[in-house]
Amino acid sequence: MYIKPEIRILAIDDSPLINDKVTIIGAFFRGGEQLDGVLRSEVKKDGMDATDAIIRMVRGSKYFSQVRVIMLDGITYAGFNPVDITRVFSETNIPVIVFMRSCPDFDSIKLALRHLPESEKRWDIIRRAGRVYKIEQENPVYIQFSGIDRESAFEIVRVTSTHSNIPEPLRAAHLIATGVVLGESTGKA
Repeated sequence: MYIKPEIRILAIDDSPLINDKVTIIGAFFRGGEQLDGVLRSEVKKDGMDATDAIIRMVRGSKYFSQVRVIMLDGITYAGFNPVDITRVFSETNIPVIVFMRSCPDFDSIKLALRHLPESEKRWDIIRRAGRVYKIEQENPVYIQFSGIDRESAFEIVRVTSTHSNIPEPLRAAHLIATGVVLGESTGKA
């Protein structure tokens, strides 16, 4: 599959865990070069609403018809609020790529989930995300995906990693999420 350099991506990251409600930011990008818009939503810290919040954010966006890939920074948001990527794909018909800087330690994750309500349901969502793939490069990164083939997912990560080994859309979403929340907490938005 040919991946255009300016493929439209909605990258989503969460803000720091300061309150029980955590801001998630969507950065709408053309490839790894141009930010075209920003979306915002909230999820509960260690809740079970991240999947629904992301689906609502995507479907309710004026960018919905243009988004070709949703890129997530990890499979959980706001602590251990898991995202069901197979459901996000099935309800938006937009492929999902989960990006990770390091390979997850699933044994530690499963152990940590024991301290939360609905731990089995959370674990099932995380497990359903599927196999973790390593992208070999100077600093290896890892991905999971739904609704897209492995080669295309790898190529999208490569095309959008324009300034580092982190895809630029995710880097921007992270910077915005951190800046918005830290600005709110200091009163200097």
